[in-house]
Amino acid sequence: MRRVRRLTMLAPAAARAYLQEAARCRRLVTYREMASALKAMPPNTIHQVTVALEFLMEEDAAANRPLIAALAVSGSLGDLPRRGFFDCASRLRRFVGDPDGPDARTFHAREADAAFVFWGGADRK
Repeated sequence: MRRVRRLTMLAPAAARAYLQEAARCRRLVTYREMASALKAMPPNTIHQVTVALEFLMEEDAAANRPLIAALAVSGSLGDLPRRGFFDCASRLRRFVGDPDGPDARTFHAREADAAFVFWGGADRK
């Protein structure tokens, strides 16, 4: 008998709400913290987070808003997101540069600051 694997996905609305709270507190969160707080179910909990983040990036880019996904970072890279963030931002025409170079750090810092301002307002829903 073949086992059927259950597909799981984080709700983008829950991810956005979690990141809005992080913006109000002016803090970056790790992918692992997001997975835990949003109760992502194995397998592939971090992948579920990144799929939700890319969805949010697409929404924000389409609405010309700061990328709230900039507030999610890799625990192993300190205060930077993983390369997928920069690849997605490039596809969305929001980032031009070397995702492994200083352009990435500058872009991320600018995008995170804009997200703190835009998404951190008390009246933002």
